[in-house]
Amino acid sequence: MDINYNNTYLILGGHVQLSKYRYIYFSMTLLLFILIICSNTVVLYVIYVHESLHKPMYIFVAALLMNALFGSITIYPKLLVDLLSAKQTISRPACRLQSFLIYVYAASEFTLLSAMAFDRYVSICRPLQYHSLVRTQTVKLILVLAFCLPCCKIGIAIILSTNIGICKFVLMRITCDNYSLVKAGCGDSTVSNAYGLCVMVLSILPHVIFILFSYTRILSICLRSSRDFRTGALNTCLPHLVIFLNFTIIALFEIIQNRIPSGIPHIVRLIVSLLYVVIPPLFNPLIYGFKMQVIRQCLVALFKLK
Repeated sequence: MDINYNNTYLILGGHVQLSKYRYIYFSMTLLLFILIICSNTVVLYVIYVHESLHKPMYIFVAALLMNALFGSITIYPKLLVDLLSAKQTISRPACRLQSFLIYVYAASEFTLLSAMAFDRYVSICRPLQYHSLVRTQTVKLILVLAFCLPCCKIGIAIILSTNIGICKFVLMRITCDNYSLVKAGCGDSTVSNAYGLCVMVLSILPHVIFILFSYTRILSICLRSSRDFRTGALNTCLPHLVIFLNFTIIALFEIIQNRIPSGIPHIVRLIVSLLYVVIPPLFNPLIYGFKMQVIRQCLVALFKLK
């Protein structure tokens, strides 16, 4: 590899025994990508065509599924190409772009989960104020902020990292992330690391605290209410809570393993680094499709017609 090529491209060196299992990896990844696209699209279609689902709760569900598609499209096409390529390389601008999109996906996921908790909190704990607090304009504003704020915060982090020269051109990952690019740099990364840490904390901690507070209050109300009310409330809240815990645990694993210098086997690091674009995009539509009664009924009607 010549010097100019090496200065322009980065090598994604995280693949394990790729030459031996190339076509098995490719087939499994392609199947997974197709399942993610189909399952999310079907639920999105059901929400779109049924006017009874044009309510804030289901609009937030649709936004969460669209975000899952966004995150998957950011990762899988490039990954599929790499699995069939002799060299797993990516240009530095493309690597930074992928890092930006991945971080926006993760930050938007927490914001949307927080919005869903807010919707359920107001609906169950302050039902008389629901229509005044959760209006159409409020929902639109939340959706815009859910994607625009992460873009601004993470965009600054990417810009700061571009000012650090890169000295290591092999990333021991199969996808790009900004923290790995900063670690591969040879300049002063103090400002970039400090800002990145602040963005990470602000993108996760406030949402986690608010969501836990919301569901604690909801549980408190349910315990003092009738059995029918408790059943209905838990049926709508349980899918959100499961998805929130699922994504939070995966995100924490990824953050921890990416910042511990050694002691974790590479194959474990590899698996953990992909969980956030495997489990949530694949299981979220299944959880909503099976656990939320209205969506489940619409899905049954759809496939009966087929």
